Amino acid sequence: MKLPGLDIPAIKAKIDTGATASSLHAFDVERFRRGGLRWVRFSIHPRLRSDDAAQVVEAEVIEDRPIKSSNGQVEMRPVIQMDVQILDRVWTADVTLANRDEMGFRMLLGRQALRRHFLVDPSRSFLTGQP
Repeated sequence: MKLPGLDIPAIKAKIDTGATASSLHAFDVERFRRGGLRWVRFSIHPRLRSDDAAQVVEAEVIEDRPIKSSNGQVEMRPVIQMDVQILDRVWTADVTLANRDEMGFRMLLGRQALRRHFLVDPSRSFLTGQP
């Protein structure tokens, strides 16, 4: 998967139809205001198990949303909109920011982002190629 608006040519993402929202690994999250709007600056490591190639990104916060994590705890997370690309399809998705250091994927693509774009075949993996 690619994140063209963030200039990330590849990121290993988990397609998770059990998750409502999508989530991107973010750290050093800093909120600020620009032109009266809420923004966030954060760093990401697109490559799993790698601390090199950290990228600093800025995006407008469209809302703060309560998200229930896999362990059942609810936390408020900033939500940004970003372009997502799988193969030749590009669309805009709402994505929450969370520290996913302990997770197996830097990004989780939930059912809201997949709706009207893809049908999911749970028996298949890495259809766009091995990471």
